[in-house]
Amino acid sequence: MTHLTDLNTKEKYKAIIAKSERLTPPGAEEVREILLKVQSPEFVCKVDQSFGVLIETETEFGKSVHHRLYSVADLPSENKGLLELTILVKRCSYIDDFNGELYDGIASNYLCDRKIGDEITITGPFKLPFIVPEDKNSNLILIGLGTGIAPFRAFIKNIYHEVKDWKGKIRLFYGARSGLELLYLNDKNGDLTNYYDEETFEAFSALSPRPHWSDPIALDAAIEARASEIIEMLSYSNTYIYVAGYEKISSMLDKAFSNILGSRAKWEMRKSELKAGHKWAEIIY
Repeated sequence: MTHLTDLNTKEKYKAIIAKSERLTPPGAEEVREILLKVQSPEFVCKVDQSFGVLIETETEFGKSVHHRLYSVADLPSENKGLLELTILVKRCSYIDDFNGELYDGIASNYLCDRKIGDEITITGPFKLPFIVPEDKNSNLILIGLGTGIAPFRAFIKNIYHEVKDWKGKIRLFYGARSGLELLYLNDKNGDLTNYYDEETFEAFSALSPRPHWSDPIALDAAIEARASEIIEMLSYSNTYIYVAGYEKISSMLDKAFSNILGSRAKWEMRKSELKAGHKWAEIIY
């Protein structure tokens, strides 16, 4: 597994904030869709790639540089010879394990606070593990949590707009705390619903039963509800599972797939087969 510290940050490029739109309403967690216009013509980033944002910060020990990776959330486009990239950013905070104090997330708050015309520094591009299989009969189970929808939105658009004639099943499972945060599957920003009439594509959402009580998102229940279809899909050697989301998604999925297949041992064996065949990929953050 590649770590952020292993990535080359010597090559730096400038990008301008071209648009910053809040997708979630007041009262919900702030998630923004940000459009970047890259100022360097030599920088190229594709759907199956990510890029980094470099932020210089001042600490009590002096200056430091923070590096954060982002997946493209839409098909990259070109405008007047310059590349345009869309990302999803959720404004985050965290509690320090040592002193118990609440701190703002460095990259998320930095990007959410940028105004149109502001300049930022980016790096990359870097390879994503989500590859479109060469066999158009392949089945895809895509599972995203929170802003983990971003790479799959671009991935699905790429399949139906660029690859075309997909024959295998594509099943998207997406979890959010509430319907207000169900990005790209709601009434306001529901562009993924454009593919619901595709013979091969279906999407299933999962919400927290009591979001104001911080109940966990019931993504495992949504997956288990499709048990018979998932068992059928997993019986084929050309089925891929791609996962993106917070760290908690791993244990959630192990539980769901173990229940579907009847035991933890059966799921561990099938998961090992998927990994060995390069048919399992994940981005956990």
